[in-house]
Amino acid sequence: QVQLVESGGGLVAPGESLRLSCAASGIVFSFRAMGWYRQVPGKERELVARIFADRTTNYADSVKGRFTISRDNAKNTVYLQMSSLRPEDTAVYYCNALPNYWGQGTQVTVSS
Repeated sequence: QVQLVESGGGLVAPGESLRLSCAASGIVFSFRAMGWYRQVPGKERELVARIFADRTTNYADSVKGRFTISRDNAKNTVYLQMSSLRPEDTAVYYCNALPNYWGQGTQVTVSS
């Protein structure tokens, strides 16, 4: 059974940083492309960042230069380091493992 468990969300002020973690089980983690998505009410879930097995990454234009995705295969964990956070980054952030495995989501709120 595949499980993805996110942690690290919370409330931060604009300009601050936050790191999300996603611990995976039930998959051969090192072979999987892993990603972070986010969703706000009334909008579609959107890709934030993805990291492939060879550690190639891609990012949404809105987070390039501010967010960094990384993985620790020894810990079966993928991270999303978020810096210079903006109010528009407020969303529920979901961990994803291809093809279609999802975590429960973690809320990130950026507000003064």
